[in-house]
Amino acid sequence: MIQTPHITVVLPVRNGARWLGEAVASVAAQTRPDWELLAIDDGSADDTPRILGEWTKRDGRIRVIRQEALGLVAALNRGLAEARASLVARLDADDRALAERLERQASHLDQHPDIGLLGSWAYKIDERGARRGELQPATEPAKLSAILLERNPFVHSSVMFRTELARRLNGFRPAFRAAEDYDLWLRIAEVAAVANLPEPLIEYRWHSENVTHRNAIRQAFSVRLAQRAAQLRRQSGRDPADGLTAPPDWRADTTATFYAREAELYRLLEFADPQADASGELDFSLLAARFDELNHAERALAAHAMINHMRRAGRVQAHRTRRIFLRLLLQKPGMVPKAAWPLLPVALLR
Repeated sequence: MIQTPHITVVLPVRNGARWLGEAVASVAAQTRPDWELLAIDDGSADDTPRILGEWTKRDGRIRVIRQEALGLVAALNRGLAEARASLVARLDADDRALAERLERQASHLDQHPDIGLLGSWAYKIDERGARRGELQPATEPAKLSAILLERNPFVHSSVMFRTELARRLNGFRPAFRAAEDYDLWLRIAEVAAVANLPEPLIEYRWHSENVTHRNAIRQAFSVRLAQRAAQLRRQSGRDPADGLTAPPDWRADTTATFYAREAELYRLLEFADPQADASGELDFSLLAARFDELNHAERALAAHAMINHMRRAGRVQAHRTRRIFLRLLLQKPGMVPKAAWPLLPVALLR
């Protein structure tokens, strides 16, 4: 283990044995040597502990912290708390860093003290590791700050940020589960510049396990929650999410909360989950009235929710939802994601 690492790579993992060795090997092959890799094993029950144990014997710069299964946010915050370096780089257990990743990003941050968060472009790879395209988010700080208000323009595993800044902002917050990184990037952008390097420095693996359908709903809600909190911070200077210690339940009484309008939408959007009971009486007129407010992901959820209801509800309820659905479809023909098209005949012909 080096005495004073300049960069701490935080790698949270739970049951990630399939690609974990590739991720760790990509850090070990970095051209810049003054790093430590902090792997947070979040209660793995597969071969993850053995793989990490073998790597710690091969390279003293690799540290492993094992904890019970507390979740990604807890693992990230543990990594942030344990980091010994002034810079933290993120890497997921299914991605790979290119050899010059740490050198290029750390040098840029050393030369630009105003930047608090730095990402990069990325190669998109499949399950076998073959490159299938390139992700090229915006790079300029001013443009990124504007984009952040609408969506996350950073590739997860490409990000490097200043340790003390993230600690001062209280790190990753559990209330924003599945979008905890987006919430932190928004808060960093309020006090420092953010940027992306215009070159691919990681390989981002896209596979069927990336996001489950249920997590997609929670992620979409957390994104909207983070945006609403950021909007109110800019208006009042106070963070309305400071009192949230867990992901909000949109089914509860949210009348007095800052996210009441968001919860109102998600009480309907949650029926996009194929396992949700969509057989009851539901009124999707609210989604129709506020459809233009929905982002791309939420429009896909809205289509799935209405299709599920048309397939499972009684005839009267299904017919009412079908009228709303067809009216929206005429106005927004692209609202139905490709994955939902095979479900349409059964839903529409009931």
